[in-house]
Amino acid sequence: MRFERCVFDQQDLGGLDLSGASFVACSFEGTGFEKAVLARTLWSHCRAPFARFDMADLTEARFEGGDYNNASWSRARLSAAAFSEAKLTGASFHQAQTLGLSLRHAILVSADLRGISFRKARLEGLNFAEADLAGCDFSQAVLVGCSLRDANLKGCSFRDADLSATELGAVQVGDLGQHFKGCMLSTEQAAGIVAALGITVL
Repeated sequence: MRFERCVFDQQDLGGLDLSGASFVACSFEGTGFEKAVLARTLWSHCRAPFARFDMADLTEARFEGGDYNNASWSRARLSAAAFSEAKLTGASFHQAQTLGLSLRHAILVSADLRGISFRKARLEGLNFAEADLAGCDFSQAVLVGCSLRDANLKGCSFRDADLSATELGAVQVGDLGQHFKGCMLSTEQAAGIVAALGITVL
């Protein structure tokens, strides 16, 4: 099935089996997909702000571009799903199944990503500013062109993670042991942290 430039705003599509369908430039503002079967679907440049994908099966789904701000993916199956160049501001992924989830060049400002494992992942161009990353596992991950500015990092693990090409925001010395223990930083990042303490390194 292929849907192009269709408008499904505010519709209840919960429980439907749309597996393998393609959606191109469609609108799903406020649409409900609760418990829908959306495995292997393609979403190309769609708009779905405030859509509800709670408990839906999105295994191997692909999201290319598009606006999904404030959408809810709580307890959804997102195993091997991929988001590329998508706007996910304020989106909630609470308790979603995310084994093999791929995120590239996405806006995740103020998103709820609590408890997600990014272990050994390569993360490129992700804006996590002000996101809730509590309990996330970034161990052995490589973050390139990402931002962690003002994110909630409580309980995060960055052991052996490479953060040398990531914007950390304001970091205090106490944050190093609490949030960034065991990670790799660039010389420039380390110098910036020291300079914030009013210390001059010769």
